[in-house]
Amino acid sequence: MDRLDAIKIFVRVVESGSFSAVARELRVGQPAVSKQVANLEAHLGAQLLLRTSRSLSLTEAGRDFYESAVRLIGELEAAESRIGRGQASPTGVVRVTVAPAFGRICIVPHLPAFYAQYPELSVELLVSEQITNLVEGGIDLAVRHGILSDSALISRKIGATSVLVVASPKYIARAGEPARPTDLDGHDCLTFLADGQERPWRFAGKFGSVSYHPRSNFRTNGGEELREAALAGIGIAQTPGWLVARDLTARTLRRILRDYEPEELAISAVWPSGRRLASKVSVFIEFMSQVLAKGKPAR
Repeated sequence: MDRLDAIKIFVRVVESGSFSAVARELRVGQPAVSKQVANLEAHLGAQLLLRTSRSLSLTEAGRDFYESAVRLIGELEAAESRIGRGQASPTGVVRVTVAPAFGRICIVPHLPAFYAQYPELSVELLVSEQITNLVEGGIDLAVRHGILSDSALISRKIGATSVLVVASPKYIARAGEPARPTDLDGHDCLTFLADGQERPWRFAGKFGSVSYHPRSNFRTNGGEELREAALAGIGIAQTPGWLVARDLTARTLRRILRDYEPEELAISAVWPSGRRLASKVSVFIEFMSQVLAKGKPAR
């Protein structure tokens, strides 16, 4: 048994709360992960984990060993970074969950540069409009937009996006351009569904942010579908700026109601509190921060 590998696997099992999640991450069978932890326990002569059919928990010895193991791995990675190949040293799989359109537009086009810098890393991009439980899913990192309500997560702001109202030139030619939010009452609008409910539009008002519930003739829970509906001239949409940046440049969509645009939305990288932030995750967070600092997606 490679003791260091076994210790790393034990730490990942504790952090993810799941043998199967670590097995997926390492692309091995679950029995192989279980065997590594069992062999480590046999070597130490102590039970580290209490296993039931539904959950895992640390024994007292397990908690003591986990805290020491986290320090050991952290110091080893820091030494590798200082002495070895610097920031090119991280290895393994980074499992990231993002909204579908965001991953396609803002992450995937930039991955060649990421792999050139970190050839021993691979990325597993999990796309979903739903908020995923990171611990149960064995996920290292999530990218989320706007206000964060989960206190069990640690966050780092990695960028921000404007919130724009857009329409196609052909829609404006047919229905006219609204001059103020109240003019939207007479227009066809495209709305986004979050948890089955239409998300209200936000505008900057005289006394702060105000919400507006448009009359919609098209609703969807997909950002790509919302964008396509706007391009097709079905109606007016409110979207994050990164989703339509290329369309505005190409003038296939027009930015309207500029004077009423709300404050930018924060884009944050989040991960579970109490989890050691591995170097592979740190460099991916830095990569995303640099991508978003450029102000628009790759063309």
